[in-house]
Amino acid sequence: MFSHRTDWPFAQNPLMMRLAELKEQKIKVFDLTESNPTRAGFSYPARPILKALAQASNMVYQPMPLGGEKARTAVAQMYARQGIKVDIERIILTASSSEAYSFLFRLLLDPQDVALFPRPSYPLFDFLGQLNDVDIHFYSLLYDKAWTFDVARAAEEVSARTKALVLVSPNNPTGCFVKTEELQAINVLCREKNMAIICDEVFSDYTLDVPLNAVRTLAGNSEVLTFVLGGLSKSLGLPQMKLSWIVVNGPSEKVQEALKRLEIIADTYLSVNTPAQNALPAWLSLKEKIQQPIQERIRVNQKTLTALCASTPLKVLRAEGGWYGIIQLSGDIDEESWVMRLLETQHVFVHPGYFFDLEQSGYIIVSYLTPEKIFAEGLQRIIAQSRSL
Repeated sequence: MFSHRTDWPFAQNPLMMRLAELKEQKIKVFDLTESNPTRAGFSYPARPILKALAQASNMVYQPMPLGGEKARTAVAQMYARQGIKVDIERIILTASSSEAYSFLFRLLLDPQDVALFPRPSYPLFDFLGQLNDVDIHFYSLLYDKAWTFDVARAAEEVSARTKALVLVSPNNPTGCFVKTEELQAINVLCREKNMAIICDEVFSDYTLDVPLNAVRTLAGNSEVLTFVLGGLSKSLGLPQMKLSWIVVNGPSEKVQEALKRLEIIADTYLSVNTPAQNALPAWLSLKEKIQQPIQERIRVNQKTLTALCASTPLKVLRAEGGWYGIIQLSGDIDEESWVMRLLETQHVFVHPGYFFDLEQSGYIIVSYLTPEKIFAEGLQRIIAQSRSL
């Protein structure tokens, strides 16, 4: 009766089951994985955010496949402040970055064609691929004092069925940006293999240790057909407002053909709600005010992590942006057992590295969105466990 697309294992992860049990028992757990900014204790400018929704124009439905002109103009102005000129006719609004991926998969790939994703990366991508009949393959990000994209090794994963190369910049969870020389090689590869680039930049506003050769956005990349994804979920910490965008760039003929097809795809769904579109210019004017406390917490927690782990068996991997930290455990350790023991004995919850497809065992991942006091106390307990082994 049911499609193979949704033929997933539904058994709950033992770690998540134990976390739920502890919470049911009212045992305080230091959760260092919080990735929802609206539950992380930030003070939002609620009045202007909500006031922007109270517009009389919200009572009139005007279906516009690419999105309202004022909303797309606000997105274009946001890029203009970064020195990137984006024509509003090359901006498509979507309800989420997940929907943006779906639109692009439908645009670029036939069933069982291949999209090449980075590893480590967010587990959501596997589900998006399955739901869109796309075969997800991976290229490895390599770590040696910093994360790098080995384009030569990625090229080995390309086949005749590979139609899209996906970049996440900065990556989730490694925090690495695409570098200038990497982008040059990526453009050459995609041009030779007739592949499009999909660059997910939802974390790009949150910076840590950014090198000079980092590419802050691919919105101006005209060498090959390029789709840049952004949205309110991360840039304004407002995932509940459900508004994202795609910026299209590249050779003119391919851009125009892509836009014609995307307009029909978007017109089929018309998913972006009118109030969010009308509110977008006002919301983006609050960007700096909303981002400042989020950025400050990310940097404070990263400094705390680096300082506390400096004289311990734990190693903190370098991150250039985003809001996650990766910690390498010492010795030959089964990270799943280690994380379960941490939860049981120290009442601290972290993600094991395999959750994000880190290829080697012995890593844990923490969120810098965690309130500072909880983050520091949780780290002290992690360090205590690391020294007890």
